[in-house]
Parts: sequence; structure tokens; C-alpha cells
Amino acid sequence: MNAPDPSLLRDSLPLVLVVDDEARSLDAIRRNLEEDFRVLTAASADEARGLLEQHEVSVILCDQRMPGTTGVRFLKEVRELWPDTVRIIISGYTDSQDIIAGINDAGIYQYVLKPWMPEHLLSTVARAAEARRLQMQTQRLNLELRTSTPVLRQRTSATLATARAAFGFDRLVRAPGSPLDAVCEMAARVARYDLAVLITGESGTGKELLARAIHYASPRAERAFVLENCAAMSETLLESELFGHKRGAFTGAFEDHVGLFQRADGGTIFLDEIGDTSPAFQVKLLRVLQEGEVRPVGASRPVAVDVRVIAATHRDLEQDVRSGRFREDLYYRIASMTLTVPPLRERSADVLPIADMLLGQACQELARPALGFSPEVRASLLAYPWPGNIRELKNEVYRAVALSEGPQVSAAALSCRVLHGQQGASAAAQPGLQIPGSGSLQERLDAIEAAILRETLLRHRWNKTHAAKELGLSRMGLRQKLARFGLEGQADG
Repeated sequence: MNAPDPSLLRDSLPLVLVVDDEARSLDAIRRNLEEDFRVLTAASADEARGLLEQHEVSVILCDQRMPGTTGVRFLKEVRELWPDTVRIIISGYTDSQDIIAGINDAGIYQYVLKPWMPEHLLSTVARAAEARRLQMQTQRLNLELRTSTPVLRQRTSATLATARAAFGFDRLVRAPGSPLDAVCEMAARVARYDLAVLITGESGTGKELLARAIHYASPRAERAFVLENCAAMSETLLESELFGHKRGAFTGAFEDHVGLFQRADGGTIFLDEIGDTSPAFQVKLLRVLQEGEVRPVGASRPVAVDVRVIAATHRDLEQDVRSGRFREDLYYRIASMTLTVPPLRERSADVLPIADMLLGQACQELARPALGFSPEVRASLLAYPWPGNIRELKNEVYRAVALSEGPQVSAAALSCRVLHGQQGASAAAQPGLQIPGSGSLQERLDAIEAAILRETLLRHRWNKTHAAKELGLSRMGLRQKLARFGLEGQADG
């Protein structure tokens, strides 16, 4: 038997693109990876774009600080044009805002800090390449599944089971007895039926996760789940993205583009922030939903599609219908069933379970050892109202992990507004206690007393002896009050 051609084996290795304006760093990374990967290098974002247009790149590693742009800004562009390429940032800086922007805007897979260790960098790239391979394999399996043969269905059953486990209703992290339980129960019941669903709620509450859970609990679970943020692009681009376009339909349309409605055929399409669409686009979307077909921009014939629509918005669409901002006929098309996700401030018991989950994710993604929250941090997380909901909580946790030293996330790593339980910049900027606007007299008095206790403890850095002395309480009396108001987890001073 002839030995395999080494050149053929080499060609089968994943292709990695390294972007760095420092020649020595570029060469060091290339030498560290070239034994296990095919490696391309670029000294600028412009050079990298050219290589991405010519080659099918599996993983891109990009330095954060480059002349003319940043790694996050460039990888955000890569995410839009080459979404299947796994993106990794390399930086010598621990700027928490850069880390948060990379995760939220550029969809980075990993954030590697300089000076990097060769073994860690190699294992990170290997995991990224494997994630990309599995992603492409899943896409191929989904295409093969259209033949509906028993053999192909058997091959995808394991993938489907994994997806259902990853995106089930139990993945919406919450405490026992959470208000979210009723929402998930209703969503699970409606998931079995092919009804359009409208999910309402403030930004950052987890509407996309709920939509995914509905899809994977539905008969359409074997088909695609695709999503689009309708507020993220202009009307023209949104129409092209959802409905597709033909080559030459407009300037820059160099090839045919299959829209998301066609990609979701047989599955589910999630239209986030649908309330922010223009009246003109609402007319076009209504026609698609009524007729069950899309007409790509520049096409002469429509294409039939079979999709389930799940829409979401932070707006009050009923009020928008009354004011004429949103079409009434479209509203009733997308709102066969309406589910409302409560804000985090109305389910405060969910804050710590969600924070613990995010802490584990942050440690893994930022390559940090496992951390815990100090008692002071847990109390601050509970006291803060989280106007930005889970998205704000995620940013705060990732920021705290990036800034923390030692085995615990300490209060010093929290932003000032969270540490002091206020939405403003600092406690000094908002003097005085906030009196609750509703509730019985006893409930309102209890809220004020709890606020006084917590404010005093904060000023004394959670030293209970000093706080008890100022308040004229014994340490035992203070402990009893802390237990009564759920603040008993603080460390002794």
C-alpha cells in the first residue's frame, strides 16, 4: 500500500490567518502554529481582507491594537462578511471595555492576552478549528436532511439531541419559583403548534434564548433556526438579507444571495426588534407572510417558503398600532401568541443563578481559573436594579473577571454604580434614600430599613462591628436584621 502524499495531508489542515502589524509577533505566532495548521499572515486589515477573499479561512487571530483600526472593529466586519470564520483577539491590554465589545459586537470566540503561552495559544486555535469543523458539518447535515431518508435522519438525531439539550427551556437559568417559569410553561405548550409568536420585553432579557427554546421544542427542530436583528441595518439591506437578491440587482451585488427566509425554509426565522422596522418594510414583510413566498431583489419570480415566524420587540406594539406607527394587519399576523419576558428587577431571585452561570462562562472564555463571588459582591448584585437586564449583568461579570485578582471576584472589581446599588454613576451623585412607590406601609418601611442597613455596611466596608455601633445595635441585633432582609451573607469585620 502506497503511503499518503504528505502534500495532500498538508492541504487538509485547517487554514489560519494571523493579523498583526508587528513582524516579530507575526512570525512567532506563525512558527508556533505551522506544524498543526496551514498559516497565512497579514500585516494590516487591508491585507487580511484580500486573503479572506481568496481563501477559505477556518480561524482568524487578530491583534487588538493596529494602525488605522482595532481588532474588534475589523473582526466585526469579518463577522458580517465571513460569518463562518472563527474569530480570536490577541491583546497585550486588559481593557475590560475592549473585551466586552469583542464579545458583544465582533462575536469573538476567545480573547488571548499577551504574553501568550505557546501551549495555550495552540490549544485555543485547535478548539476554534474544531468548533468551525463541527459547525460546517452540521450545516452539511442539515442540507442532506432535506432528502428525508431514514439513514440521514439517524445520523442527525444525535446532533438534534445535543441542540435540544443546549437550547431547551431549562437553559433559561432561573431560581425555583421564578416568574419566568410561567412564561416557559406557556412557551412549551405553544411550541408544539405552528403559530406565530411575538415575544415582548425590555432589551437584554433573553428573548432570543426563549425563541431558540421554542424552535427546538417544536416539530421544526430538525430544520434551521435563523435570526436577524431588524434594527441593525437599513431598510434596503434588511430586505436583501431577509429576502435575498440576484446578481446585479444593485451596486455591489456581485453574486446571487440567498435570503434568510429561504435558508429557514421548513424551520424558524426569528425577527428581533421588529417594532423598529419602517412602514414600507412592514408592507413587504406582510406580503411574504400572507403569500408564503419571497421575491429576491432583482428576481423575476417569487420563491415559495415554509417558515415559522417568531418576532420580538422591546416596544409596546399595541400602542404603536394605535398611533399608526405599526401596521395592524402585520401585528395580528405575528402575534398569534404573545409572551412577555419580565425584566430582571422583577425576578431578583434569578440574579445570582444567572451571575454564577455567566461567571463560569467568563472564566472559560477569558482563560481564567475558576473564580467565585465574594459575599459583598453577591449582595451588591442582588441590590442593583439591572436596568440593562441580563446583557448588563453579563457585561458586569465579564468586566469583574477581567479586573479581579485572587480566587474570588471582590467588590473592588465591580463598577461604582453596581457596588452602590444605583443606576447613576456614584452614590454621592444621588443622595438620599429612595422611598418605594407602592406596597403596604410595613413593606415600604422594611425597604427603607434594608436600604439604611446596606448603605451603612457599604460605608464601613462590611465591617459589622462598626456598622452595629453606628446604628446603635448589638452585633446579634444587626445579624437578626441582616437575616431578615437577606443580607446575612456578608463577611464579619
